[in-house]
Amino acid sequence: MLVAAWMLAGCASMAPPYEAPVLPVASHYAPETHQDGTAAATTGWRDYFREPALQSLIAQALAHNRDLRTAVLRVDEARAAYGIQRAETFPTLAAQAGATRSRTPADLSFTGKPLLGSQYQVGLGMASWEIDFWGRVRSLQDAALQSYLATDAARQAATVALVAQVANSYFALRELDERIALAQQTTTSRAESLRIFQRRVAVGATSRLNLTQVETLFTQAQALAVQLQQSRATQMHALTLLVGTPGDVESTAGAPDLALELRAGLPSDLLLRRPDILAAEHQLQAANANIGAARAAFFPRVALTSSWGTASAELDGLFAGGSQAWSFAPSISLPIFDAGRRRNNLALAETRRDIALAQYDKTVQSAFRDVSDALSARRWLAEQTAIAQTTLATQTERARLSQMRFDNGAAAYLDVLDAQRDLLAAQQQLVQTRYALLSSRVSLYAALGGGALENTSPSEHGTP
Repeated sequence: MLVAAWMLAGCASMAPPYEAPVLPVASHYAPETHQDGTAAATTGWRDYFREPALQSLIAQALAHNRDLRTAVLRVDEARAAYGIQRAETFPTLAAQAGATRSRTPADLSFTGKPLLGSQYQVGLGMASWEIDFWGRVRSLQDAALQSYLATDAARQAATVALVAQVANSYFALRELDERIALAQQTTTSRAESLRIFQRRVAVGATSRLNLTQVETLFTQAQALAVQLQQSRATQMHALTLLVGTPGDVESTAGAPDLALELRAGLPSDLLLRRPDILAAEHQLQAANANIGAARAAFFPRVALTSSWGTASAELDGLFAGGSQAWSFAPSISLPIFDAGRRRNNLALAETRRDIALAQYDKTVQSAFRDVSDALSARRWLAEQTAIAQTTLATQTERARLSQMRFDNGAAAYLDVLDAQRDLLAAQQQLVQTRYALLSSRVSLYAALGGGALENTSPSEHGTP
């Protein structure tokens, strides 16, 4: 009988049928992009970030970052909550044993004499178990399952975000290192120029105006170097917080690069690749299941309480023949008046479903924007880098010619001052633009759902 009741339980569900929402974005990204390259979601971060120093930092962050650790614990919390709700679909059995010794006074006894009585009982009991004819308990279980899956997807989204943050922070640190090196080289060069002009002024070969202009160039380079050192310290502190362990970053020779090219695919691909979108969809499904539980509350609730065992007035007769005892107590309840509690509970569940739908749409739209922004940045920053390289070459030649004209007495040192200042700015701008382009590729990798995997086999990302 219990097995039959359990099989009947949960056969029905009053949750509305779930339908995937219509994609609230365009069918293609703007600008249109070529579809050659690897898929970010199936490319492990060790395959995308090849630099050993960066790989070490990402590995440390995944092991020690406190925000990610909290996300992992949230998954454990949701898994336990799902296990608790899942247990509600099964009856609870418990072993029971009891002994009762009582005395009835003479004036309450049918015999007119005091009576002493004993009762001993051993058996199995089933607490009040709801037979889920309308799928209320099953809907609550489905909601808990979807919440658990949403939490796990949120953990994957936190992993993707952390990998991108560490990579961008590391590249920002490398950018500052290069800019500091350029500023220090300029400072050294201008210090030598200052020494030469001080000698010239001492022998009367040049004016003090030219000396002050050289001093201006020198102090500007010094100030820039000091400002960049401060920025590096701040960036280092931010990276340490992400990694979760103290320590400095090993310097690596040469400019960093990302060897793999990524293909954007179609916006519909994001529904399967982006963990934050998957989390939002699971939350929507959980809200949908809660509507089923709220609807089922309008129907009668059937519960079953029973026990089976042996009972006897004497302890030694507890397991004797004929001592079998059992009870079977089904119950049914349907509130007649609850001041609109169930109706409002259903309205609340439906409103929360609509909120979850709006959040899902916003998550998809945000993901679409992330990819579009990264694609645009990759395109335009590549052109800006080429322009910055041309500008640097032009400024280098201008500085050389200005210095030659001054040495030959054909121009004032003010021309050299302007040319040297613009040359330093062009050097700094080129470094900043190159690393901005690198950062855009990291952002594209994360926007397309990459970063959750550590490694993949070559066959998974070796072909378009």
